[in-house]
Amino acid sequence: MNLATGAFFVFAAGAIATAILMITRKNAIPAALCLIAHFFCLSGLYLTLQAQLLATMQILVYAGAIMVLVVFVIMLLNLGEEAKHAKASQLRPLAVVVFVGILALQLLALLMGQQSAYTELPPKASLVGSVGELGRVLYTDYLFPFEAVSLLLLAAVVGAVVIAKRQLDN
Repeated sequence: MNLATGAFFVFAAGAIATAILMITRKNAIPAALCLIAHFFCLSGLYLTLQAQLLATMQILVYAGAIMVLVVFVIMLLNLGEEAKHAKASQLRPLAVVVFVGILALQLLALLMGQQSAYTELPPKASLVGSVGELGRVLYTDYLFPFEAVSLLLLAAVVGAVVIAKRQLDN
């Protein structure tokens, strides 16, 4: 087992652990922190698969911007009072049994399955996740959809400015 494979298993175990921790937290703030840790583990998984741009975007967009919004909404809603009055679900033990059963079946299928010949990444895998290759594909093969989305976003920004200006005039 080489270093990349070992790192993949470490990040995969971390992603599973942080996901389980996230859904088992009763308070929203520790669950959000576990979600941030999960995003970092996913970013590490992307790095082991030679997708550097996806790893960077995972940290910048999800762990950065989206989680700031999630924590802001949690603070805005003040979920502390509702958590005190919430009753434990009667279906929780059944859900745990079903989850453990499915996990055991997946592990059994993994152990009983045949070893695949595709254990190494292809030589071009480092190109697929790079910024240069993504830019080349985006501006050659997908130029029309890219420009269509940019015009749609421009129309949305112009519409937002017009609506905001109308509200300021009133």
